[in-house]
Amino acid sequence: MGHHPVEDSNRSNNRAFDDIIQARFSRRRLLTGTASAATVGVLGSMALVGCGGSSNSSSDAIVEPSDQATMNPQSLGFEAVPGGIEDRVILPPGYKADVLFAKGDPLFSGLPSFKNDGTDIDYDSRSGDEHDGMHFFGMNSAGQFDPDVSDRGILVLNHENLEDNTLHETPTSKADAISNGNLLELKKIVDREMNGHGVSCVEIRKQNGKWSVVLDSPYNRRLTIFTEMDMRGPVAGEDFVKTKLTPTGANRYGTMNNCANGHTPWGTYLAAEENWYAYYTVGDIAGLSDKHRAWMERYGIRGNGWNYRQWNLIPGDQYERFRVETTGGSATTDFRNEPNLHGYITEVDPFRPTQKPRIRTTFGRLSHEGAWLAPVKEGKPVVFYSGDDARREYMYKFVSKHNWNEADRNGGLAAGDRYMDEGKLYVAVFNDDGTGVWKELSHDNIELSGTHTYTRNDNSWDYTFDTEAEVLASARLAADVVGATPMDRPEWATVNPQNGDVYLALTNGNTSNRPASSTDGANPRAINQNGHIIRWREAGGDHASTTFDWDIFLFGSDADASSDYNVSGLTADNEFSSPDGLFIDPRGVLWIQTDDGSSGIRSKTNNQMLVAIPGEYGDGESVTVTTADSDNQASIETFVGQPAEAVKLKRFLVGPNGCEITGISMTADARSMFINIQHPGEGGSKDSFNTNVSVWPAGSRDATAFGEGGNRPRSATIVIYREDGGEIAL
Repeated sequence: MGHHPVEDSNRSNNRAFDDIIQARFSRRRLLTGTASAATVGVLGSMALVGCGGSSNSSSDAIVEPSDQATMNPQSLGFEAVPGGIEDRVILPPGYKADVLFAKGDPLFSGLPSFKNDGTDIDYDSRSGDEHDGMHFFGMNSAGQFDPDVSDRGILVLNHENLEDNTLHETPTSKADAISNGNLLELKKIVDREMNGHGVSCVEIRKQNGKWSVVLDSPYNRRLTIFTEMDMRGPVAGEDFVKTKLTPTGANRYGTMNNCANGHTPWGTYLAAEENWYAYYTVGDIAGLSDKHRAWMERYGIRGNGWNYRQWNLIPGDQYERFRVETTGGSATTDFRNEPNLHGYITEVDPFRPTQKPRIRTTFGRLSHEGAWLAPVKEGKPVVFYSGDDARREYMYKFVSKHNWNEADRNGGLAAGDRYMDEGKLYVAVFNDDGTGVWKELSHDNIELSGTHTYTRNDNSWDYTFDTEAEVLASARLAADVVGATPMDRPEWATVNPQNGDVYLALTNGNTSNRPASSTDGANPRAINQNGHIIRWREAGGDHASTTFDWDIFLFGSDADASSDYNVSGLTADNEFSSPDGLFIDPRGVLWIQTDDGSSGIRSKTNNQMLVAIPGEYGDGESVTVTTADSDNQASIETFVGQPAEAVKLKRFLVGPNGCEITGISMTADARSMFINIQHPGEGGSKDSFNTNVSVWPAGSRDATAFGEGGNRPRSATIVIYREDGGEIAL
């Protein structure tokens, strides 16, 4: 996700391939994933339709508010939006959208108005930059998590990265401060950058049909790269996470490059760190062992990372930690181990703002795109899925040791300790015959015993997995060894609450990462610049199972491409490229967001969001995909779902110029949807702060309006409504 190069450090040769329904079933369990997939599917087939489920989104009738949502809908009730390039949000007739929380918006009263001229410095009390993954937590009058509440809650969102061209006063502000040796000015700039990252927690309320931020709410807070957090799980306290700043290895500071996200059934937020590796520069590391050098190489920590921001030029441990070197003589006198503290999942309790976030190392260290919850069931393990967002990386899942107990809802971080500090991490193998296996990544796996070698550019480093902590901290290497399937950038995943099917966006590939000779059933297209969405069903409908069956739900493509490439039969109403954000709402409606940066479709439309009725695994057929690169051609047999027409795929939204559409959440009544418009104006001239590409959003906060001339564009969270108050998309 995001607008960045994607590190490929994978040098492995792994193949690129209740029986009774209770009469009084709780609706809460439907909406929060606590029902079994089989139970939800049966209820869905009984056509439990809520009040006001109009199929005419442009009706003049006002739909009375209700806490019921239409389950398992069979059709969509809006007019497809044409593709287009306009510097605003475009929605179907009968819909509107407001800018709710934009870059620089304050969390507290008394702050100066946001100037948006590059001089603002207090981002620890304002919205950060580059809004990304997000979740809405309904909150009742007692201040507790209540997923049924649809008019008050805490919105938690990630701030992935920075738009430097609009963040600072001039395009050369930082370079000038460095060249002039002006450390005071440089520190102001660096602090702005470090505070612009992280996570926002913000209380929002809906009154008179309109959402707004609750300034000065006790739940409002920013988590930044300076925020202290507790390390948990097997990695906490290990020697290889001890540093000069954190000598016990029991804590770390900050979270960065938070891309997508997740949430737990007990009401906490999960922030995923994606390209954390790219913030480091590497100095003299002659004191590193071969094992730890292999770790660094496999995670792409070498030289200056592409996102290296020279933070370590400022004196002090909080800044110097971004330079990795072994010159201090020991791990607690330098920062050789600093990268080992990052790349995990961060758990945040929105309802207990005084508690420090906790780092869940059991999820493994990788470029986590997110952590997506499978429907939980009383007496069964809690399961999360997580993709490693880089080309030729892998798909993982975590299965808790302890079984879910409904009494733990609202249990906060203590519940997280129970379900997330012990369990098993698995990585996926997608076989060509449409089956799959989850391979366990643990010290007990005999495949991980002995000595292994990582090779890159004719250099080799030997490594071993001596402890459970080492397996988790070098999860990519462990996945290499057990033969995981390299995928075309595993991005967002989502689980259908109606039937338990899991969907994963594979954003794209390129010639060097996926030539024709390296294709397989699960990744059947060479180069694959448009990406695809794969799905699977766990054996027996049990998300803790170690086997599954898969097919490909949709292939991205230009509508004009040949049928060999446009396998899903996309048309002008639904052509897309680079699927990224995925979300199946509680009703069973699938939402697809795109991060298309270079395909031919971008000449016809800005990034977009599409909607489908997803069907189910196995509803299609086997096909042969003919694919080629500049040197070779291959015919790959694979398994596909129904075509785009059958799943009613159509475009719902188009974003402003230069943006990515990302982050998505919905209220329980399905009448408010939150999404993020990230980095509008990307690609503009540095001399004009991208305003020649975008001046969005408008001062009126109407997301569908054009911005005023001269505006510096701002990432923002928007909220979408139907004008008649009805359910979105139906």
